Amino acid sequence: MVKLKKILVPLDGSNNSFRGLDKAISLAKQSESFITGIFVIPNLPSELDAFKAIVNRSIHKQYENFTKKAKEKCSKNGIDFIDIIEFGKEGPRIVSYAKKNNFDLIVIGSRGLGSVSEFFLGSISNYVLRTSKIPVMIVK
Repeated sequence: MVKLKKILVPLDGSNNSFRGLDKAISLAKQSESFITGIFVIPNLPSELDAFKAIVNRSIHKQYENFTKKAKEKCSKNGIDFIDIIEFGKEGPRIVSYAKKNNFDLIVIGSRGLGSVSEFFLGSISNYVLRTSKIPVMIVK
């Protein structure tokens, strides 16, 4: 078995992303690794420029709430957790961050939304799975 040291978990506050975190915690306990939770804030369309400050405050408040929950889950299990925020298109930012920071594994929750090709995985998990050179575990 490959020893994992660094696990990246994309988090958006959804139940699916927390299922991914739960699996990452289980893996981290077995391999004494740490988890980084990444939250990607998508670029807002220019039509929303007038509301950007309000939207950003709301997004940051949500981020603080679910990041606190993620930190508590990891702490209760003796796992070190770091959270980071990135800006841009979610899939590409996750893949590039994982590559740039030499992660051993990306653990991402799936979603049953989107087009037929993405029915089981969701658009972001599908993108990460197809483009990442780093191993990806998708949790349903």
